Amino acid sequence: QVQLVESGGGLVQPGGSLRLSCAASGSIRSIYAMGWYRQAPGKQRDLVATITASGNANYADSVKGRFTISRDNAKNTVYLQMNSLKPEDTAAYYCNAVGETIATRTFTSWGQGTQVTVSS
Repeated sequence: QVQLVESGGGLVQPGGSLRLSCAASGSIRSIYAMGWYRQAPGKQRDLVATITASGNANYADSVKGRFTISRDNAKNTVYLQMNSLKPEDTAAYYCNAVGETIATRTFTSWGQGTQVTVSS
C-alpha cells in the first residue's frame, strides 16, 4: 500500500502564491513519476504538472510560467509552487504517484485532495 498526503491548500487573493506538498509513504521501491491534477466543481480532473524521477517536468499550458513542480526523491515528496494565481485556478488539487512497490508491483496512488480557492 502506498499513501499520499497533501498539504498547503487554502484561500488566496488573485495574484498571490501558494505551495502545495505531497508526501508518499508505504512499501515503496521507487517512484517513476509524481504529479498534480485539479478538478473544479462539475468539471473533469485535469493534469496540472508532472515530474519524473530524473526531474523532467511537464505542464498544462494554462499554468506554464506561473507554476513550478519539483520533487525530493529522498523524501518521496513532490511540491507545486503556484504564483500569480487566478480565480480560474480554484479547484481541488490531487497528488498522483506512479511507481513500484517493494513487492515489485506497479502502483498508481492518489491523494485525498487539497482545496485551493483564489478569490478577493
